[in-house]
Amino acid sequence: MKPMIGITCNIDKTGQAGTVTSMGLPSQAFHLVADDYVRAVENAGGIPVLIPLCGSFETVKALLDRVDGVLLTGGNDVDPTRYGEFIQKEVGQLEPERDEQDLAVARYVVENTQKPLLCICRGIQVLNVALGGTLFQDLGKAGHCDHFVGCSPQTHPVHQVKITPNTLLADIIGAEELAVNSYHHQAVKQLAPGLVAGAVATEDGTIESIELPGERMVLATQWHPEMMYTTPLQQKVFERLVQQAAR
Repeated sequence: MKPMIGITCNIDKTGQAGTVTSMGLPSQAFHLVADDYVRAVENAGGIPVLIPLCGSFETVKALLDRVDGVLLTGGNDVDPTRYGEFIQKEVGQLEPERDEQDLAVARYVVENTQKPLLCICRGIQVLNVALGGTLFQDLGKAGHCDHFVGCSPQTHPVHQVKITPNTLLADIIGAEELAVNSYHHQAVKQLAPGLVAGAVATEDGTIESIELPGERMVLATQWHPEMMYTTPLQQKVFERLVQQAAR
């Protein structure tokens, strides 16, 4: 049987998702996930299973115990108070309930299971904060390049990352560098204990990938490989996720 991959959802509480699409009312909240995540997992041979924002983490744990692997998706900025910092004005819209659930998901999967975990964009930030690390609240303010290149199509690479030798990412990609897209203004600052950098941006050294050493896949990317899943090298990330989940 194909392995099931749990994919975390965003949530829109404003009612805009329903009213813009004429599928709901202004009073309704909607759980959302980009189609790219679903296609990348399915094309890699997995069964996508959506993990909504639930009222009780016991419900979420029941889902996590049933799936074979987990994918933490992109979305809102992580609340800086979660890593002990005052919120700067550059921080975008926060979603405290999603922070609470995603941080708990990351900790639960890492500490209580042997399931593979892939974290993308916001996901890399969630993983790092969940395990005790910190973030740059805004890369531009911190003196880094502007990493939100919204003018580029999602499949178009805009910069290179240098892959750290002898890491899981190096084993998956099989190359020293990789061309990636870029849609973020925050990034890992202080790595959480036990995590290592799997890749950095060649231009300014921004950490672009982190991982937890070991046989089990715990890997995170700051770029969006799911937006580039039609590119063979990027799809390798999802193929490895599904292969490990199949164990």
